[in-house]
Order: sequence, then structure tokens, then C-alpha cells
Amino acid sequence: MSAAALRRAGSKALANPTTFAGALICLLILAGAVLAPWIAPFDPTDQNIIDRLQPPGGEYLLGTDQFGRDVLSRLLWGARISLTVSLGAIAAAAVVGGTIGMVSGYIGGRFDLFVMQVMDVLLSFPSLILGLIVVALLGPDLVNLVFAIALTAIAPFARIARAPTLALKERAFVEAGRALGFSHTRVLFRHILPNILPEVMVMVSLWLATAVRVEASLSFIGLGVKPPTATWGGMTRDGFENILDAPWLAIAPGVAILLLVLGLNMVGDGLRDATDPKLRGE
Repeated sequence: MSAAALRRAGSKALANPTTFAGALICLLILAGAVLAPWIAPFDPTDQNIIDRLQPPGGEYLLGTDQFGRDVLSRLLWGARISLTVSLGAIAAAAVVGGTIGMVSGYIGGRFDLFVMQVMDVLLSFPSLILGLIVVALLGPDLVNLVFAIALTAIAPFARIARAPTLALKERAFVEAGRALGFSHTRVLFRHILPNILPEVMVMVSLWLATAVRVEASLSFIGLGVKPPTATWGGMTRDGFENILDAPWLAIAPGVAILLLVLGLNMVGDGLRDATDPKLRGE
């Protein structure tokens, strides 16, 4: 399937009401993150102890936290961290893992066996545990968080790129390219890559949801971006300290994480169904 076919599949997926709703949720959250400097009513780090733990309503639409910071403003700015980390990590994992999978499947033999055994070792670690180990070793900051989550996703992308490469390298058009003297790099990136791109893009949409959950989990246990930077996981952790007196502090970021993960999964499911040959005729 070519990139043009991927665009057709995307249009077909958006024709599904469920997929369209998921895409709308993701776009609204993305718009809130991008426009946060202009639409956030307050600075997310400004403290106003006089107005601490104000309930939702009035001047503070979603209330304030234990330091008097506006929850809505922190929610909008926190979306930037979640999306930056998730998009950066999964983009890196797709490029690195996809390249590893393509090269491994194309070369085959003992090299392929060795590479896949290394990928199996990475797959044996749960995403959260592997991310926790990496961040704990390197230290909690934005770059290390992106690296840690990317490392957890490299193996699945390698697997998803390798499988179709094994079949495509035996196809007539690839054999013709080699017979014409095309380099292995050209065959891989000009002829094989466009045909495995749909599978990789479906994997991207599904793993973005996983990346959001892992980032929120690491921030919840204190291994995310350092305070006072607003993160959804950090806001949820802070909210648990006042869960009985001010439940909105944990509910607001929890609902935001739920909506983003739900939207990404809905989009991923729609793309998967649209690109699945067994379902294309339905």
C-alpha cells in the first residue's frame, strides 16, 4: 500500500463516526496545547495562597490547587508536556525501530535472527518498568523522558516493519530494482518503505496512547518533568494529597488523560480497520 493509499484509508477512517470523534478529541486537545499562551487565563506557575483550594466556578473555572494556582491554566500547559513527550518519543521510535526492522528483514539470515533476539529482550520488559529504569538512571527531565519512552517503543516498531519487509523483498518490483543496479538503500527507502508506511502509521497512532500513559505514570511517581512545570501526571499526584477536600485537583487531569488516550485509541482503531485487507471490502 502506497502513501496515496494511506491517505485514502485515512479518509475512509474519518468517515467512521467513532474515528471522527476520536480525531476531534485529539485536535481539540492539540489546539488547547498550542494556544495555551493565549487562552490560559493565568500563568500556570503563579501562586496565590489567598485563593488556594478554590472550588470550580467563578474566576477559576476548574478551581485552584493547594498553592492557589489555576487548574485550567495548568491543564492547558500540561497538555504541551504530554504531547511533546509522546510525539517526540514515538516519532523517534518509529524512525529508529522502523529502520531496524526494515534492514533486519531485508538482510535476513543470522543478522536478522540476532537483531530480533535483541528486540525480544526489550519486549520482555513492560513499557512502564523499562521507562522507569531508564529515567531513574538518567534523571528526570524532558529529554530523558522522551528517550526512555522511545526506548520502550523501538522493539514493537521494529517488529511491525520487519514482517512486511520479509514479504516485499521477494516481490517482483524489488527484484527488478536490484537487477537494474539500484543500491540497497534506494530499494529500502524508495520501494519498500512506502509500502510498509500504512502499518507503521497505524502503530504510531496506537503507541501514542501508550506514550501518554507512560509519561503520566512516570510524572505521577515523581520521575517526570520537574516541578513547578505543569504535567498531567504531576497534577494528578498533587491532587491525591487533597482528594477528600478538593477532588477536582485529581479529577481534572485524570479526565484529560482519559480523553486523550481514548481519542488516540479511537483514531488508531479506525486506521487499523481501514488498512486491514480483510476489512477493506466491508
